[in-house]
Amino acid sequence: MKRLHGMELFAEVAKAHSFSRAAAALGMPTSTVSRQVAELERAVGLRLLSRNTRRVELTDAGRLYYERCRRIVAEAEIAHEELRDQLEIPSGPLHVQLPAAYAQDALMPALVAFGGRYPDIRLQLSVAGPEFAEHPPEIGDVAIRLGELPDSSLVARRLGAVHASLYASPGYLAARGTPASPADLARHDCIGLRAGGGQAAPWPLQRGREQLLVAVEHRYGANDACMARQLAVLGAGIAALGGDESGRLRSGELARVLPAWNLGPIEVHAVTETRLLPARTRHLIDFLADYLDSAAHCQKPRLEVRRAA
Repeated sequence: MKRLHGMELFAEVAKAHSFSRAAAALGMPTSTVSRQVAELERAVGLRLLSRNTRRVELTDAGRLYYERCRRIVAEAEIAHEELRDQLEIPSGPLHVQLPAAYAQDALMPALVAFGGRYPDIRLQLSVAGPEFAEHPPEIGDVAIRLGELPDSSLVARRLGAVHASLYASPGYLAARGTPASPADLARHDCIGLRAGGGQAAPWPLQRGREQLLVAVEHRYGANDACMARQLAVLGAGIAALGGDESGRLRSGELARVLPAWNLGPIEVHAVTETRLLPARTRHLIDFLADYLDSAAHCQKPRLEVRRAA
């Protein structure tokens, strides 16, 4: 058990790049953490961490050891949980990584509700970049991802699907006209939102059971929903936004475009490093799946797909 304990401390230091931050997260004195990690290094016969006054980095041996031991530590924690009373309320820290504005707006009420149901779980939320992070330490305990997922060693569970709506500033619509049909979008400046480069994909607009693939001119491109929203507010064109824009509609910053249509469905996944998950992580994933399944925007009608004229 002592060796496992030292391994656990090492994994926490490697993740935090700091003895003091790791000690604070574990509620232990920094000197204790440093001493036990040093004992672990002596036991394995290699230096695992490169220490300096500003930051702790992994050595080559440390990186190899960390890739092995962090899974062992995670599985040991899960095994320990499974030996507890199954009726015990899940507890402990849970790091959830979210994409930009879209998921923050759409999922924040669910995360607050989850926190109310499980008060002993400490949610630690962070915002991810738009690019899919394939390096396991980057995703935290669970990462929420929208859209298609690249091939990866990570484990993904589909939570549901969501839709976005089209918005533009009143000033832009006054100057360029308000689209009356999806085909009119081809004559407008549109704001593309995508993580990667390459050619802009058509917008899949949906109305009831009908879906149109509309080719649009992405004069502006953004890899973050906040930037796309700000471009729309400033009159740069029409943007597909999935967050709660009711405040900007009331203030007159934005107006709905083609309100009978929406963009989607956009797949939502929970991504983890392994299928063997602590109870608190499993509870969150199940909670989000139920939330998205019950939300009105997650209904999955049968689609009749054609291209816009």
